[in-house]
Amino acid sequence: MDFIEAKTIMTKVKNGDSWYGVDFNMNLYRGCSHGCIYCDSRSDCYKIEGFDRVRSKKDALLILERELQKSKKTGVIGIGAMSDTYNHAEKKYEITRGALKLIKKYGYGVSIDTKSDLVLRDLDILKEINKSNNVIVKITITTPNDELSKNIEPYAPVSSQRFKAIKELNGAGIYAGIMLNPVLPFVTDNEEDIKKLVYLAHINGAKFIHTYMGMTLRDRQRDYYLEKIDELFPGMMQKYFKCYQERYDCTVLSAKHLYGVFVDECKKYGILYNMKDIIKAYKVKKSDEQISLF
Repeated sequence: MDFIEAKTIMTKVKNGDSWYGVDFNMNLYRGCSHGCIYCDSRSDCYKIEGFDRVRSKKDALLILERELQKSKKTGVIGIGAMSDTYNHAEKKYEITRGALKLIKKYGYGVSIDTKSDLVLRDLDILKEINKSNNVIVKITITTPNDELSKNIEPYAPVSSQRFKAIKELNGAGIYAGIMLNPVLPFVTDNEEDIKKLVYLAHINGAKFIHTYMGMTLRDRQRDYYLEKIDELFPGMMQKYFKCYQERYDCTVLSAKHLYGVFVDECKKYGILYNMKDIIKAYKVKKSDEQISLF
């Protein structure tokens, strides 16, 4: 794995309450090895050449510790929003695990985005962080069907493995749920699969599911996705061109109806789906939580 120069690791977030209430953001890796055909991080605006090749930031943990020491306030640190922090290289290099140890050491909380059950390796540290600050793990699941997940997310663990990870995380007291993002037009946007996904979330103990019933397509990422989706479903490229042309925000055609079905299913099983409710549920002052026990 190549290591790239970096001056900073952690950045302050201005509008964290619009996205899981994070106060800081960081990506320990640049690029991702999961090969998801729809990933927006391939877009030109992120300036990541060769996105499927994973690189890390040189001396990342040293830089991170300096930044954690200097920060005037603690808070929840978001990890992996752009490049999955539990990629295949993490098994060897354990940079994410090292970062979690520092997060624990300096009293911060953590919000993790991932598609990998490798997060379970760090369950011991997550439980320790959770004693003094807030922890939320969001696992992306776009389809309840393993065969389809193999095609659209070829090098990530299949969906069933991710559901099992959610069950184990919640069983250990970690607030965990699902990001149903994206919903792929003409591929994963059907009522039966949405219902099945919510049901599987329920039986595996997911606390929440968040979705926006569509996907984004722009420049380099658009070209990559349309080529791949047409290989999997011949003729699909023309279907996208006809429906969306050069649009960035590609909402599924039945978005209103499908979101209504999704909400009804979540309500049936007591699963949160509104961002504000999710943030309120996991962001608890630990002192208040402990006092409530008495």
